[in-house]
Amino acid sequence: MSNAPLIRFKDVKKIYEMGDFQVRALDGINLEIFRGEYVAIMGPSGSGKSTMMNLIGCLDTPSSGIYELNNKNVSVMTDDELAQIRNEEIGFVFQTFNLLARTTAIQNVELPLVYSGTTPEDRHSRSQKALDNVGLGQRTDSFPNQLSGGQRQRVAIARALVNDPSILLADEPTGALDSKTSIEIMALFEELFQKGNTIILVTHEEDIARKAHRIVKLRDGKILSDEKNIPITEAEHLSRLELL
Repeated sequence: MSNAPLIRFKDVKKIYEMGDFQVRALDGINLEIFRGEYVAIMGPSGSGKSTMMNLIGCLDTPSSGIYELNNKNVSVMTDDELAQIRNEEIGFVFQTFNLLARTTAIQNVELPLVYSGTTPEDRHSRSQKALDNVGLGQRTDSFPNQLSGGQRQRVAIARALVNDPSILLADEPTGALDSKTSIEIMALFEELFQKGNTIILVTHEEDIARKAHRIVKLRDGKILSDEKNIPITEAEHLSRLELL
């Protein structure tokens, strides 16, 4: 890991005006995340974690304070500049997969490369490699409705990785999956982390957060705690699920 943080929040605030009221979704956040880290951002509904995800993902900008991504000051960027940063720096993985139904697995993975102007040959080879990396190299021509939930999420992860982004940003990535499939997807995230990817996981589930190597807990728009974590094993994860 280099000395400079990949992500730096300096006294970041995000305030929403609701009529006569102000909602302080983020209230003075200071945070640094370095390249090669695997961080879970967790907290209950209303804690500010979705707002933080939107800022990290350049889907929104702070009301005040500074957000730097890869030494670029994102806080002052225009919408067009933010869109470019999103395409170059961030791979998104969503709870609902967000795949195009009438498009094959490999065509779904190719989408970010279409927007970045890559040649068709390069698009195809890079997308094939991304699907190979998530264990779906044999399902390139399958449509989403021919794939299980876990396989669809693997396609979504391949799509997020195909541009070789600085950050893999996952929002409740196991929320639509059963317990066994959730464990498989979290094992894939650990594998991607071990290969050097920077992963930021946003979740309200303690067991999912415990798979990360650092946990940042939010409450009422502030950081409650920020601690290193020894991830639970798959066996521990299963045994905990059996107790529920």
